[in-house]
Amino acid sequence: MSSLFSSALLLVLMFMTSLMAASALRFDKHVQYYWGSQFANVQSGKACTLSLYNSSGCGFQSYDGFLFGRFDVRIKLVPGNSAGTVTTYYISSSGPYHDEVDMEFLGNVTGQPYILHTNIFSNGVGGREQQFYLCWLVDDFPVRIFNNNEAIGVSFPNSQAMNVYSSIWCGDSWATQGGRIKTNWADSPFIASFRNLKANACKVSYGSTSCGSSAPLWQPVTLTDTIKKQLARAQNKHMIYNYCTDYGRFPQGFPAECYRPQFYQ
Repeated sequence: MSSLFSSALLLVLMFMTSLMAASALRFDKHVQYYWGSQFANVQSGKACTLSLYNSSGCGFQSYDGFLFGRFDVRIKLVPGNSAGTVTTYYISSSGPYHDEVDMEFLGNVTGQPYILHTNIFSNGVGGREQQFYLCWLVDDFPVRIFNNNEAIGVSFPNSQAMNVYSSIWCGDSWATQGGRIKTNWADSPFIASFRNLKANACKVSYGSTSCGSSAPLWQPVTLTDTIKKQLARAQNKHMIYNYCTDYGRFPQGFPAECYRPQFYQ
């Protein structure tokens, strides 16, 4: 299956629209509230809210695990003073050598933009952070890709089933201005809203990692000239951190994937 994705498999979107063939995931049937369930509010199965109090945050995960695909959701982030809060949407396997594709929305003081913090783990190894200011939301606006560089020894998340997760929690030790601004609990509860959760993806059943040979809408990923221009614009105008340019962090040389071109066949 991995041979079908020799190039840019992982395309992270700021805000995603649904596909006609996508399978809707109901918040009352297809996900479990694995943490702080008393602070989750399900609305007719099609929407839910996750709330953060001083005592706890909360989160949900899908019952099903997936290999390869597209995962869509509409998120309304915490309004107003959201400093110190972290709202997440990601896919992850379990265990110490897990795979994970991570999006974290870092709150800020009123009037200042959210930061989108992205990271990718493969076989338990992460440290591939990129951060972007969120100035507006545009459907299908891409901000990041992560190429399959297994040929040069870079681990790639293509063999472990991953569940869909979302959560809200307090990260004020680091999330807002390096931890300088703390969460104002007088403004709690901090509420994030989710709706239209969908998966157009290969579902793994009974531990099997075989997803068949048919080609759904998301396979293979094609980086059109328009997508390349959108990516370049997001990175040139809104990226505020890139691990591939952090000389202080990697004085002996950057990770191998940093030396490869972003777009290649």
